[in-house]
Amino acid sequence: MTGVAFAMLAGLGDVLGGTLVLGGARHRHRLLAVLVGFGAGFMLAVALLDMLPAALEIEGGLAGVLIGYLVVHLTQHALTPHFHFGEETHESAMASPGIGVWAMAGLIPHSFFDGVAIGSGFLQSTELGMLIFVAIVLHKIPTGVSLASVMVVSGNTARRTVWALVALLLATVAGAAATPAISVLARHGLSLAAGVTIYVAASNLIPETQRGRSWPVQGGVFAGVIAFALIRLVLRGA
Repeated sequence: MTGVAFAMLAGLGDVLGGTLVLGGARHRHRLLAVLVGFGAGFMLAVALLDMLPAALEIEGGLAGVLIGYLVVHLTQHALTPHFHFGEETHESAMASPGIGVWAMAGLIPHSFFDGVAIGSGFLQSTELGMLIFVAIVLHKIPTGVSLASVMVVSGNTARRTVWALVALLLATVAGAAATPAISVLARHGLSLAAGVTIYVAASNLIPETQRGRSWPVQGGVFAGVIAFALIRLVLRGA
């Protein structure tokens, strides 16, 4: 139940991010850019230094990492017509409300594996579970902002946007709940989650930080790595 509880908390990050858009929060663009950089650094560190080594101890773990990586690419970019981590403002790119629905559909498998990552992390150890939880939360808020902005700009109502955000939350909880109950996820979930996390950090978030020469954003990447090291040090000393 620990993994499920933390998955629920992580899923609330989607809702919080969406609320920033629906509520018209000021300065959210600058805050989001820095958070994307920080989250990218933290996720990359936890994926490469903790999740990947643990996955490689499992037979077929490297194949699982590759599958996880490709699943996110398939659902977010091959099957979904429009999605990127950042607030969507180009109304001309949004042909119909269906674009927003497609974005939600592409993010549901991603959110499910966010839950798998948290659940499998806690199956491995409390320390790894907590580190993965923090990493997931850091990118959940930008995810919520991205989905809500696409939903709104493509013509969906605020109510439908909220339901889309809740769908991501429920998918995250479902992933955490399914991990210990399904043998293949209990065994290979961490490998799949490592591939997903590497994709989100290196193929989604890092490219977003490279859109401009903002020192706070670039510094956020390194700050994320440092924060990971400090939190891991604290958890190991607890």
